[in-house]
Amino acid sequence: MPETVAIIGAGPLGRWLALSAARAGFRVLLEDVMPTNLHHAEEALRAVLGPEALPNVRFVSTIEDAVRDADLVIDCVPDELESKLEILWLLDRMAPPRTVLATPTTRLSIADLAACTYRPEKCIAIAAEARSLAAGAATEILLRTTSKTSPETIALVEEFWRRIGFTPAFAADPAEQPTR
Repeated sequence: MPETVAIIGAGPLGRWLALSAARAGFRVLLEDVMPTNLHHAEEALRAVLGPEALPNVRFVSTIEDAVRDADLVIDCVPDELESKLEILWLLDRMAPPRTVLATPTTRLSIADLAACTYRPEKCIAIAAEARSLAAGAATEILLRTTSKTSPETIALVEEFWRRIGFTPAFAADPAEQPTR
């Protein structure tokens, strides 16, 4: 099961995920290319977690440093095709082959995004609005899979969301469902 989680992007969603994962006992690597975002994230997490829990979180400035030992990577980049393709391309090439890639998207097909990687069986979509996740407004999380998503990927992602207090629900990517 996942022990090390890399979160790419230290905006509101990234901070919330880092906080939730650290509270659940995960080792967290929070990355952002903007040093000020990392600084603000560190201040915010220190205020909530206190210095004793902060060692569970490392703040890193490169994707390579974030994903090197990650079991699960969650990107927090904008839900736009170019942004998602770019980040998944980078993650796919830098993360170890065992690493699962999860991407929040409500508009894009995870089947199409996963097809652009060398690990489509390790890609999954988090079908939730970043704002609603960061606000902690829900207790259920919808995860979208493809016909290639492995059972191991589903189990790892399900365990992550359960440990941070959500009830995962799974659905097939609409792009793969037959049309009538």
